[in-house]
Amino acid sequence: MTQKILDLHIHSKYSRSCSRDLELPNIAAGCVRKGIDIVATGDFTHPGWFHHIKDTLEEENRGVYRLKTKKPRDKIQIISNIQYQISNVRFVLGTEVAVIKKHKGETRRLHLCVYAPSIDVAEKFNNKLEVMGFNLKSDGRPILGLTAKELLEIMLGVDERMVMIPAHAWTPWFGVFGSKSGYDSLEDCFEELTSNIFAIETGLSSDPAMNWRWSKLDNITLVSNSDAHSCAKLGREANVMRFNSEKDVTYDNIMRIIKNGSREEFLYTIEFYPEEGKYHYDGHRDCQFVCAPEETARLKGVCPVCKKLLTVGVENRVHELSDRDASSVNKIAGKKISYKSLVPLPEIIADTLQVGVSSKAVKKEYDSLIKNFGSEFNILLNISEDEIKKASSERIAAAIAKVRAGDINIKPGYDGEFGVVKVWGEGERVGQPMQGGLEI
Repeated sequence: MTQKILDLHIHSKYSRSCSRDLELPNIAAGCVRKGIDIVATGDFTHPGWFHHIKDTLEEENRGVYRLKTKKPRDKIQIISNIQYQISNVRFVLGTEVAVIKKHKGETRRLHLCVYAPSIDVAEKFNNKLEVMGFNLKSDGRPILGLTAKELLEIMLGVDERMVMIPAHAWTPWFGVFGSKSGYDSLEDCFEELTSNIFAIETGLSSDPAMNWRWSKLDNITLVSNSDAHSCAKLGREANVMRFNSEKDVTYDNIMRIIKNGSREEFLYTIEFYPEEGKYHYDGHRDCQFVCAPEETARLKGVCPVCKKLLTVGVENRVHELSDRDASSVNKIAGKKISYKSLVPLPEIIADTLQVGVSSKAVKKEYDSLIKNFGSEFNILLNISEDEIKKASSERIAAAIAKVRAGDINIKPGYDGEFGVVKVWGEGERVGQPMQGGLEI
């Protein structure tokens, strides 16, 4: 048996508002640092990125790729003076597209994750879209004048092994269930093709327990991915799967595991605390007003500052569609794929040191921990508090333990504004004050 961590939704340097460092070797190095074994290529519809994919990757197992070996020894990437072997990171062909078209009386705006079983199939799919007149050069996440169902029909016509998973399904503007332009069910969106949709991406602003409140998702597998726009954001959310052997790590098996939703093979997802997501609560970012669904109802959905309609967030939308209460969710939780909620390690360090997340002190402490323990996920999930304390400090170790226990404080995100995580509450103290990550 072999266990793998997968992040199946990222972007490239060709997508808007994305880092120029997002090239495949750098992505692989970021995956090693984070602890990700398999990652989507992202953006394979973009001609420039697709050329980079074909030039940089070679197939290892069916539908699973690796960086081409250009030297007899494994290629090495150096980041922050730490060497990372990147040859063991694997890629699958995955991208995100936007579809915008009027359907059932409303203009629908959806983001959809699309997966291809091979470079050849991805190329056929790209060619089909180009023949239809779509401009694939404009953005790594192209905008297509189609409904989600029409895009799915095109995919299945190219190759029945292509898979569609609605991206960040609950976000207001581009989620399949979003409050602004989504649907009230998968059947409303995909009609007779609904059986081809066997998974949704929960997104950063919801977690599995929130989705379990809606019985219509009982036969839908919940996946979690980073939607990374930079290497630093890889693995914000991810999936943990078990395979019989390395040879069994294929595109078909990955999709089979997702489709079947077996707890024996799909072990758990790694989650943001949903309050940290930027669409969890309702509000208006420009007005700096945020509120819970109950307050939105009292206000009749109107912002008290500008008197315009509030952006209704994920928690509210889940509440609107759900048909289970908390006790009912608790009864079925043991039958569901489990999950673990984490806070990214740089955020934990920054809050503990009381400095900015991009500061030199955070980078120094982060690099030291990675050097000692190999990857961020290994630190957050596996390394004991005592081991972390010996390699770092009592406060860093205690902070990681607090996150594992869910003993944190979060100011919820809303209307495009990320939530703010505080590991340490007001007045909490562990050990002595710190400078540069060390006890003094």
